[in-house]
Amino acid sequence: MKLLRIDSSARSSSVTRQLTAKFVEEWKKNHPAGEVIQRDLATTVLPQITDHWAGAHLEPSQLTPAQRNYLATSDHLIEELQAADTIVIGAPMYNFAIPSSLKAWIDQIVRMGKTIGYGPSGARGLLANKRVIIVTARGGAYGKGSPAEKFDFQEPYLRHIFGFIGLPDVTFVHAENQAREEAGPRLAAVAEEIRHLAVEQSQQVAH
Repeated sequence: MKLLRIDSSARSSSVTRQLTAKFVEEWKKNHPAGEVIQRDLATTVLPQITDHWAGAHLEPSQLTPAQRNYLATSDHLIEELQAADTIVIGAPMYNFAIPSSLKAWIDQIVRMGKTIGYGPSGARGLLANKRVIIVTARGGAYGKGSPAEKFDFQEPYLRHIFGFIGLPDVTFVHAENQAREEAGPRLAAVAEEIRHLAVEQSQQVAH
């Protein structure tokens, strides 16, 4: 079993890092021989998409050595994703959306012929049989039915992009109101939710 852990917070002791670490801790209890692949997007800054990258991306059958070099990072990130059975992502809310580091990762792994393909009926995801668990931290409340729900540009985007590459099984855990007095009790409740998710996921994989 392989677990891919992705952290995108700029803060080393962030709420999302604490929660992804909790998930890994519980997952390892159930998979002592399992492998955890860690990808820290704050300490390893990914390159942005460039004209050279786009050119290599659009002409896979005619790649030059230089173009292959431009795609090397993308290839490696996709291999990590393909190898994982479960993906857990820490994604704090920055300006109502996701950190730019996580967007850079997404831009590198959404690739024609690797994670998406096109057929007579249009685009189709090439990945399958993986569960994605996304842990967010937000200063306020943006959940369904809340006054600020329309400002949540995290969950709709991430749910769509993972479904686009063939991974519709996405579970969100939101640590909300982290800028308010109830942050502590709420965080404890979310940590327990994370623990249950890790155990549940381990049982599902075992079957």
